[in-house]
Amino acid sequence: MNYPIPSNSEEIIALTDNPVDEELIAAAIAGVIQIARNKGQSLEDLTAEVLTEDPLLDGEQRRWLSDIVTQAWFSLP
Repeated sequence: MNYPIPSNSEEIIALTDNPVDEELIAAAIAGVIQIARNKGQSLEDLTAEVLTEDPLLDGEQRRWLSDIVTQAWFSLP
């Protein structure tokens, strides 16, 4: 992976300085999972946040992202 996994919110925001590609998105998702785990959040807590109504993504996109986050949660150490 060409991007380090972010370990805090500032590092995730800094990713926006890069062109969007699959590796950037994977790094961002891994970072969000790592940050959530460090804060003691459960997978259920994180997916609830992903599924929260948001003007950026519609319901179907949020459910799709929730599924990706769930798969990544179990794939990451």
